[in-house]
Amino acid sequence: LKQTLQNPWEAFAEKHPVGSEVEGEVKNKTEFGLFIGLDGDVDGMVHLSDLDWTRPGEQAIEDYKKGDTVHAKVLDVDVEKERIAIGIKQLASDPFASKKTGAGSGDEGGEGELRKGSVVTCEVVEVKDGGIEVKIAGTDLTAFIKRSELARDRGDQRPERFSVGEKVDARIIQFDRRARKVAVSIKALEVAEEKEAIAQYGSADSGASLGDILGAALKARDQKK
Repeated sequence: LKQTLQNPWEAFAEKHPVGSEVEGEVKNKTEFGLFIGLDGDVDGMVHLSDLDWTRPGEQAIEDYKKGDTVHAKVLDVDVEKERIAIGIKQLASDPFASKKTGAGSGDEGGEGELRKGSVVTCEVVEVKDGGIEVKIAGTDLTAFIKRSELARDRGDQRPERFSVGEKVDARIIQFDRRARKVAVSIKALEVAEEKEAIAQYGSADSGASLGDILGAALKARDQKK
């Protein structure tokens, strides 16, 4: 009887070629990913690695439950093996491959380019005991600033002094596109600014106090603005 009907996987492939977007209901959650009910009474699978660009699949899958309606992109249709691979993260661009990220390791990046040594503005999205979770402005990248990297002075290394939604400047201390890791530090930025201020406005044997030197640097920065 089934030979009198069109193969449902062939029908799906004709109607939804690779790269097209589909919508379906979460039928099941497994240790490998999500099974989504699609047109033609076939299921597509979203592998854990295709759920989110920046979070581990084991963490991202917790956002979904049976019965949820999701949108995804068709990645592959294997008619012979009766398998359909779809991805949710592919609906958004890869933050590590965008024009605003760079793989260089120089201290200074080009305008709008992220690389090790770049100074970025971050928004606090969560405050935890061990540090703060931040989102880098203008990107979809998130990073965790641990307590020891919150400030140069130990007394200021307190996560509770930050609040959700607050904007902070930090320095990128790690940018690894292959490992998909980005790390930022407020402490590293403060240390770099202090070194620059001393180099420009005074030295250890000039007789000027650190407060005087930093005050001159801040005044010069404000005048530039």
